[in-house]
Amino acid sequence: MKSGIHPAYRTVVFHDTSADHYFKVGSTIKTERTIDINGETYPYVSLDVSSKSHPYYTGQQKTLAKEGSAARFNQRYGRFLGSK
Repeated sequence: MKSGIHPAYRTVVFHDTSADHYFKVGSTIKTERTIDINGETYPYVSLDVSSKSHPYYTGQQKTLAKEGSAARFNQRYGRFLGSK
């Protein structure tokens, strides 16, 4: 590997502000902000959405079988299409 061309890989603290959840992940993201956790200083990045607050991961996602245009289409015309 060439030296000096790769970004610095380090542990970074991400904060999901909507769920108020902190998690540490290895990353190359650049940030000037820092946070102290358990006596150690880490780079800090705030997020609006993560797996703790996204509807897909939390089970709050709408299902197409019950809602949406595809379900309405099947409800209206499914009986005609299925009888062939």
